[in-house]
Amino acid sequence: MTDTSTDVKLVVLDMAGTTVADDGLVERAFDAAAASLGVAHATPEHARMVEHVRATMGESKISVFRHLFGDEARAQQANLAFEAAYHELVDGGLCRPLPGAAEAIEQLRSAGRKVVLTTGFSRATQDLILKTLGWERIADLTLCPAEAGRGRPYPDLALTALLRTGTDSVRQVAVAGDTGYDMLTGTRAGASVVAGVLTGAHREERLRADGATHVLASIAELPALLG
Repeated sequence: MTDTSTDVKLVVLDMAGTTVADDGLVERAFDAAAASLGVAHATPEHARMVEHVRATMGESKISVFRHLFGDEARAQQANLAFEAAYHELVDGGLCRPLPGAAEAIEQLRSAGRKVVLTTGFSRATQDLILKTLGWERIADLTLCPAEAGRGRPYPDLALTALLRTGTDSVRQVAVAGDTGYDMLTGTRAGASVVAGVLTGAHREERLRADGATHVLASIAELPALLG
């Protein structure tokens, strides 16, 4: 691959698992959501759902619930229960930045690159995480699926970031995340750098299979990669 890293003007970063530690919070909040719809823990149905949640980490959460529960009313009920449970975990102090993440974002911006933080969560959940970490001003822009049209694995979040920041070309975009869906977002958006990190949901094999151009131990290595 031609090295275009020094031409990158926009860096689109995932949050949970990439810049923010997950520590199983998504699965714990999902358990609460499933229970609210009568899915008992440690049953075959629950196991099947958890497997799907793990496979689709990074996807818009309402899209995950639409797949799992079928009709829109049940999906919305599950999503509300998920958000309430996740907010409770965050409020309980179980939300922290990954080591080196804030420093990496600062380095990227100091080098003249714009940074956009993206998520599969709702705006309310994203804002709670940002407020809890004191990250309200850490990035040039933050985006959730509802603000982009569709969430991952579609290219909408990366392309909306490009449009909103006035970046000239998709080849000036780098996308980084911890899931295969992050990699698909980057490749489908035409990003020149699609970097997988090993601090979250998916391992190197999945990241590469879904289009990673680079695999890093953590987001702390991204500024050096981009030069």
